[in-house]
Amino acid sequence: MKTKLNLMSWLMIAALAILAFAATPNSIANQPADHWVGTWASSAQSLDPAKAPPNAAPPPVFTDATLRQVFHVSIGGQVIRLRFSNEFGDGPLGISSAHVALSSGPGAIKTDWDKPLLFAGQPSVSIPQGAPMLSDPLDFDLAPLSDIVVTIHFTSVPTILTTHPGSRATSYLQTGDAVSTADLSQALHFDRWFFVSGIDVLAKSSAAAVVTLGDSITDGAQSTTNGNTRWPDELARRLQANKKTANVAVLNEGIGGNRILHDNIGANVLARFDRDVLAQSGVRWIIMLEGINDLGNLPRAAAHHEDAPTAEQLMAAFEQIIDRAHAHNIRVYAATILPYEGAFYFSSEGEADRQKLNNWIRTSGKFDGVIDLDAVTRDAKDPAHFAAIVDSGDHLHPNSAGYKIMGDAIDLRLFGK
Repeated sequence: MKTKLNLMSWLMIAALAILAFAATPNSIANQPADHWVGTWASSAQSLDPAKAPPNAAPPPVFTDATLRQVFHVSIGGQVIRLRFSNEFGDGPLGISSAHVALSSGPGAIKTDWDKPLLFAGQPSVSIPQGAPMLSDPLDFDLAPLSDIVVTIHFTSVPTILTTHPGSRATSYLQTGDAVSTADLSQALHFDRWFFVSGIDVLAKSSAAAVVTLGDSITDGAQSTTNGNTRWPDELARRLQANKKTANVAVLNEGIGGNRILHDNIGANVLARFDRDVLAQSGVRWIIMLEGINDLGNLPRAAAHHEDAPTAEQLMAAFEQIIDRAHAHNIRVYAATILPYEGAFYFSSEGEADRQKLNNWIRTSGKFDGVIDLDAVTRDAKDPAHFAAIVDSGDHLHPNSAGYKIMGDAIDLRLFGK
């Protein structure tokens, strides 16, 4: 009897071990074949007409109007979903219908690709004040590096709009419901995005995204409108061309005028980190190129009644980002801050702190990797200045050739980790 009990005990233990292995989250049997990964993103900002300068153009009128926008994705997929945003709205955002299609030219769609989005099975949705809203998943054959067109008809729009002004992409607006109209190229057009902050694809379990977190240099200031020549675009093209990294998406979370420690244009980096990094789908890495506006604002800080940030304070802010990212198993790659002598807010004090901060980025060992963009954009004979081939003319932002140099300088082996 004793032998039988021992045998039965061992059988029970073995059975329980098998069940425990099968239930382990990390077991192969329980690994999802697909998961959501962002293929395109943009950082939401506020457009409040009441706070606009007196000579500013009035914002578009969206109520009972159709907005068509173009988004250049990174990785592809067979199933997509969109993230709409009413983050800054002072009331609900009413959408009667939203369609997606592929582009057939400026303002035009391939009508045989035109598909409606649904929200909890319905074609219309009211997005509450301050909220995002995910669409239902949609079967859609989205190729890597392609242009997806999103066309939305609105029933009501809040006074304060959620937007991204640095789109470097043309959008089209027409009165009435024209979501499936083939060509809106003759409609009112402007270079700005509204109400859409992300596109996800259902991707293989090995796929992941890198967030490029930065200011106007990451947002692509002075790059070619509708050309997709920002440095994150250049990185996305290189990742796609390399078989080993073709499953890595790029999410551009740059905001023109952005700063690390103080609000300027858009919330400061520490304030927007959860939204623009942690809330994004499938993020495994960050490339952070920030700080030039903190350094450049040094001479003007007193006028803004702010404490001028020191290099040491910026280092402490970087460490905050590292700790918050690592808590979510996200690797942080720091890019050195580019030269800016000759820019409108250059100062010798700011330049000294730039050198100090860049030296710390290179040598501190705090980061999971360093991308030395200062080294590839500076003038070899006058390192406080851009090289002539890089300079857009304002001595602060690279031109399209400079953005390509930056994108080409990033070691793709960083995304094998």
